[in-house]
Amino acid sequence: MPDAASLYSLMLPGTHDTMAFYGWIISQCQSIETPLDLQLRNGIRVLDIRLAVIEGQLIAYHGIYPEKTPFQEILLRETLVMSIKQEDYNTTPLPLFSRLVREEFAAAPGGMDILFLENRIPKLGEVRGKVILLSRFGGNGAEWENGLEGLGIHPTTWPDSEKEGFTWECKDVHVRTHDWYAIPSFLYIPEKVSLATNFLLPPPNDDIRPTLSIVYTSAASFPLAAPKTVAQGFGWPKWGLGVEGVNSRVGKWVLDALSGDSDKCMDMEKPREPRLRGWVLMDFYDRPEHSLVDLLVECNFRGRRSGEEGW
Repeated sequence: MPDAASLYSLMLPGTHDTMAFYGWIISQCQSIETPLDLQLRNGIRVLDIRLAVIEGQLIAYHGIYPEKTPFQEILLRETLVMSIKQEDYNTTPLPLFSRLVREEFAAAPGGMDILFLENRIPKLGEVRGKVILLSRFGGNGAEWENGLEGLGIHPTTWPDSEKEGFTWECKDVHVRTHDWYAIPSFLYIPEKVSLATNFLLPPPNDDIRPTLSIVYTSAASFPLAAPKTVAQGFGWPKWGLGVEGVNSRVGKWVLDALSGDSDKCMDMEKPREPRLRGWVLMDFYDRPEHSLVDLLVECNFRGRRSGEEGW
């Protein structure tokens, strides 16, 4: 990828609740067989880290379930986006959580120098070897140098499970976000996929603003839509005996686009060249056989035109 390419112009595969390996039907979102180092080798470049304070230490957490891994073991020197969200806001004061995150970053190998902390979408050449912080925490930012402008990419809004998605501004970049996770049951998987994939398409032709799409393909509700059920489906759907999961459906949608079989995905100036962009965060990304990650990576090489988006 060229240094001049902005991160908003890339398709980056990610994992939702990256460290949620435990909690079975309620809280588990990733397979214990895909630890963080394997996720990175498979091409994952957006991490969704949820944390809570346990006995004064930040630990990976999802909802009501501790995910065991200390935050220090998650910190890496790698070109990736790391979203951090506080899971224990009912019991831990916002300033304390924010201060602990900063202190643990500072204590990690490389210290604060591994972070990109400006509140804007950078170009790739600016952040090679760095972690781009996307902060879904921070209160007023008082615990960080430069306040809210020193907390990395900092969303101005994040409504809970907004079905139609929502938008916010990060300096000169318009950010479209789809995070509808509270689907009523597995019967809503087709609608979830339709809404999520629509955010990966280019914005309307009359919208010429630089645009970043952040898409969560994950969804869950108890008891009829466990994270694994939604991601992987169940039964034998090809024989009409079961339900096809989100990962397979999204993979087929992307494959159709890359194969030129979906007219709405086409760049009209270059027929059969799809232009799909965004940061896509998935549950159980390795099923089926992490082919979805490979397809998303391939999107980076389609629909490009010289002189645009840093190419």
